[in-house]
Amino acid sequence: MIQCKRAYEAASAEDGVRVLVDRLWPRNCRKDKLPIAQWLPEVAPSHELRKAFKAGAVSFEQFKVAYRKELAAQPQYWWKLVDVAQGGNLTLVYAAKSTVENNAVVLAEWLEDEVEKRAEGSSPACYLADFPNE
Repeated sequence: MIQCKRAYEAASAEDGVRVLVDRLWPRNCRKDKLPIAQWLPEVAPSHELRKAFKAGAVSFEQFKVAYRKELAAQPQYWWKLVDVAQGGNLTLVYAAKSTVENNAVVLAEWLEDEVEKRAEGSSPACYLADFPNE
């Protein structure tokens, strides 16, 4: 199971492996007080995309498409998370205020798709359908 949780929420036993997936460390969170197994800033959206979304220059739908393109181009940053998700609970930790429009939600959907693609009987992943306008 893959879930998303704000960095400011308390950790729980059901979280499983907690991974911070933001490029920047969450404000007002001490590094020794944030219960995470790992911080993967490389899996987060690029600085340019993050800034454009935060400034409102791109909609969430545009952000999702652009971020998914970045993820498709850099599988070495997220591939290990698929293994973690297949083995148990994975919690993607993020700092954004919105609980529904943030990079962790997009990443969770991406990883769930990848877990499904790895399921027994599936063929190798093809990302062409993810980008129909290309």
